[in-house]
Amino acid sequence: MNKLSVNHLLGIKDLIKDDIELIFNTADNFKEIINRPIKKVPSLRDITICNLFFENSTRTKLSFELAEKRLSADIINFSSSSSSVSKGETLIDTVNNILSMKVDMLVMRHPNAGAAAFLSKNVNATIINAGDGAHEHPTQALLDAYSIKEKLGTLKDKNILIVGDILHSRVALSNIFCLQKLGANVKVCGPSTLLPKYISSLQVETETDLNKALQWCDVAMMLRIQLERQQIKYFPSLREYSMLYGLTLQKVKKLNKEILIMHPGPINRGVEITSDVADSKHSIILNQVENGVAIRMAVLYLLAGKTKPTATL
Repeated sequence: MNKLSVNHLLGIKDLIKDDIELIFNTADNFKEIINRPIKKVPSLRDITICNLFFENSTRTKLSFELAEKRLSADIINFSSSSSSVSKGETLIDTVNNILSMKVDMLVMRHPNAGAAAFLSKNVNATIINAGDGAHEHPTQALLDAYSIKEKLGTLKDKNILIVGDILHSRVALSNIFCLQKLGANVKVCGPSTLLPKYISSLQVETETDLNKALQWCDVAMMLRIQLERQQIKYFPSLREYSMLYGLTLQKVKKLNKEILIMHPGPINRGVEITSDVADSKHSIILNQVENGVAIRMAVLYLLAGKTKPTATL
């Protein structure tokens, strides 16, 4: 298979295993390119991409922008705080105005779940979801799975633990879908108040004891507490959360095996993970950031090839 089965990247749920493997194989090529002295290729020279970010972002926005520049695309960056959205303009009107300037692809982050899917049905452009509320964050899950595969060789039958605020995390949901499609076993760990009721319907085990969960896993993915999405208190204090669910070097050293440690960022050091763990030999956090550019290049390139088949590697 050399084409994606989808015309947009709205969520991992919409992808088949062949799509994920095609993205990984394409990312391998781009990773080799971005490690050359000349890191740019003319693959998307005739494509114009708009980055629409209605929520704050550092890593994802920079990663997409760098991926687009490495592919020689023309780029427009949109910030909702300085746009007519703040004057009451609708999402569709905003996007249609942008598209009238002959924009081909949209990379969108939005605080509302389903915003990217809604847009894909109502405008004529290729949509890439860079995170929609607490729903999905597909490119993060792809780069996470790619980073694990790079270190362990395969995801099949590997035990992947996701720890933290599962209830509010789009990263957790996308990762569950992606890892399961690639044959991994997934378990989530956190306070029971931060484990969603629907989790059992996804064939995912839950654990409230971090030490037990760490003994089970090959990979521990630590998530931050998303205080900006929480309307009520889900646990007594950050100090108590950190004592029970924070990953420390002491907890890692107690294990009778090596595990990989991941974090999608931003890291709250001293809460979900201590600095000595985040910066340790077990951590592949910076690999995730590096792989993010290659994965996003692959996604942009493959989707552009469906709309403009002239796109070349």
